[in-house]
Amino acid sequence: MKKVVLSFALVAMLGLSFTSCRETKENAEEKVENAADATKDAAENAADAVKEAGEDAMDKAKEAADDVKDAAEDAANEVKEGAKEMMDDAKDAANDAMDKAKEAGNDAVDKAKDKLKEGN
Repeated sequence: MKKVVLSFALVAMLGLSFTSCRETKENAEEKVENAADATKDAAENAADAVKEAGEDAMDKAKEAADDVKDAAEDAANEVKEGAKEMMDDAKDAANDAMDKAKEAGNDAVDKAKDKLKEGN
């Protein structure tokens, strides 16, 4: 009887250990699957974040390029405007010089006339 009880106890212990190992194995498999799913999700999230960061960087680069283009256009317009003002100033100076030359010529002609009248 003692052997039967001990045998039964041994069989019960073996049965529990196999059952316990099976549960541990199932828990481990479940944890591995959960870890794999979490890793997959993390990888997808990281890929999305990298993609979004790349898109943001491209948008910023495009905005910077547009800003540079606008600044270059503004600078070109300012140079053009400055050149026009310089041409207008040069034109005004030339006209002033012509007017003074005409005036000087007229004064010389008037003086010559006066000398001729005095001489007659």
